Amino acid sequence: MEILGKLQGSSLRMEIDDIKSSAALMYSEFIKNADRRTETWFLMSSPLPQTFIIAAYIYFVTSLGPRLMENRKAFDLKGVLIVYNFSVVALSLYMCYEYVMSGWGTGYSFRCDPVDYSESPQGVRMAATCWLYYFSKFIEMLDTIFFVLRKKYSQVTFLHVYHHSIMPFTWWFGVCFSAGGMGTFHALLNCIVHVVMYSYYGLTALGPNYQKYLWWKKYLTSIQLIQFMMVTTHISQYFFIKDCTHEFPIFIYIIASYGLIFLFLFLNFWYHAYTKGKRLPKVLQNQTWAHHSNGVMNGNANHEKEE
Repeated sequence: MEILGKLQGSSLRMEIDDIKSSAALMYSEFIKNADRRTETWFLMSSPLPQTFIIAAYIYFVTSLGPRLMENRKAFDLKGVLIVYNFSVVALSLYMCYEYVMSGWGTGYSFRCDPVDYSESPQGVRMAATCWLYYFSKFIEMLDTIFFVLRKKYSQVTFLHVYHHSIMPFTWWFGVCFSAGGMGTFHALLNCIVHVVMYSYYGLTALGPNYQKYLWWKKYLTSIQLIQFMMVTTHISQYFFIKDCTHEFPIFIYIIASYGLIFLFLFLNFWYHAYTKGKRLPKVLQNQTWAHHSNGVMNGNANHEKEE
């Protein structure tokens, strides 16, 4: 029996070693086509560091954070929110500038633009801008953390957390394999929307005296709707332009799916809130439309009531 146990244990270890070897081989095969320019940049060595950060974020905002705050008074973060919102505005403006200067205003055709994998200053600048956009998604996780610290748990919806989790995760692969080209158009648009949205929330955080500067609040939904219409229209060119090729078509499908899903959600919101002239169904109101501070539903549409 003892010999049999040793044989079984040895067989199990061999199976585990085989699985590890197979996984290592698969990863090596997968990563061999990665962009060598970005592989040494912060968080880009492998997807594991970001996976750990995202997992910690999900655990904190859904479990640990609420438990820690259970018997505590909600934090007054007015000053922090003012600095945070306007800092995101500044960062978004900078990324807009970099996207324009690295391609979208200096040579891109707004059609089937390929990724420039060269070491040219322009190509590297675009890759660096893509990395910065990727890193900004971790900064934006503070949206949810602030909700938890202020005990605004109703704002921490599945859709909110999902969006903040999936964006950095998918963009790691984008920077790793496809840092540039037509796939970055939605990032440029999102940066523009962030300038508008976080400006609104920054002004809101300043208090009632600044309400007079928020006359454009009613246009926020329209801006977001236009954003997803433009993203969907632009990326769909890939399917209709005969000679449009992409090194990694999977990213085109991801962006197209993302644009279509949110375009549908915003059209549905527009229909219920404006065309029918009725309040949004409660299930959607609770789970979706009250949560879009960054242009893709990750904040609070009634933010001024939460400050």
